[in-house]
Amino acid sequence: MKHLLLFFTITFLLLLGCKSTSKVVEASNTSNIDVPTETTQLTYTEWSDALLWKVTRDDITVEPSYVFGTIHMIDKEKFFYPNGTLEALGSSQEVLFEIDMDAMSNVANQMSMIGKIMMKDGVTLKDLLSEEDYTMVAAFFDKKGLPMMFANKIKPMFLSSMTEMDMGSMDMFGGGGGESDVKSYEMEMYAYAEEKGIEVGGLETMDYQIGIFDSIPYEAQAKMLVEAVEQSGSADADRMMDDLIRTYLSQDIDGLVQAFSDDDEFAEFESILLNDRNHNWIPIIKEKFAVQPTFVAVGAGHLAGPEGVLHLLRRQGYTITPISSK
Repeated sequence: MKHLLLFFTITFLLLLGCKSTSKVVEASNTSNIDVPTETTQLTYTEWSDALLWKVTRDDITVEPSYVFGTIHMIDKEKFFYPNGTLEALGSSQEVLFEIDMDAMSNVANQMSMIGKIMMKDGVTLKDLLSEEDYTMVAAFFDKKGLPMMFANKIKPMFLSSMTEMDMGSMDMFGGGGGESDVKSYEMEMYAYAEEKGIEVGGLETMDYQIGIFDSIPYEAQAKMLVEAVEQSGSADADRMMDDLIRTYLSQDIDGLVQAFSDDDEFAEFESILLNDRNHNWIPIIKEKFAVQPTFVAVGAGHLAGPEGVLHLLRRQGYTITPISSK
């Protein structure tokens, strides 16, 4: 199940490449209305199967806002918008992604990101892996065209996220010289927002997301890397990824959360990778919802569950209504 954890948590960084995060929103106390803190500890109930949700509250007079669950990468033939998605997006004054995508990449950002994905204090994969595992990992990335003299210093969790990617076939930024076999909901929605002149912002900085790697011991990351390499291309890995995509296409957001919960190793880091981030986003989302119709697009794994974005908003007094396409 390591693919599921990595797919929703790290892949977004690779899709964004080196985009700037200069427009990340910060929560403040300047809202035009009185936004309450936590209301009651409402009992959690499962959500309807839907990726798009309308969010309203009685004391908010602006047009409704929306929350949408993305999958950061999907085969282009399976890409779809649930009914009402583009209408909701077009009616919003701002789109909030996990990371701001408004600034194009540049060389300075590329160099900065390269430094931040490297392990600290001179630690290398050779220090973390047995000789047998190191040889296996080295051979794997050599076939991908990533020299071990470079990969040896990269944080293992970042490498893990690359095990199921054909980086040469991806053209997420439209300048790779060929049509991609995959699509990103974030990139598609970003292009739509840009075309329509809708403002774009982010809930986190790239520094914060990369910093997540440092919250998980390198030894644990190295174990995940070995398992990811061992599973890559296997029938089990393909089946798990197919199950994930099928669950997403059925818009079963509770099923996605359950997939994470079934992974014992993920459970150890669930707070770091999902729950803490969900809680951090709520003040930012509340402030935006209070003053303008806003479209929030985050990984679908963040939506459901007792610590998911939808339930946290519901505890703040919002009415959460599914926009079903079934």
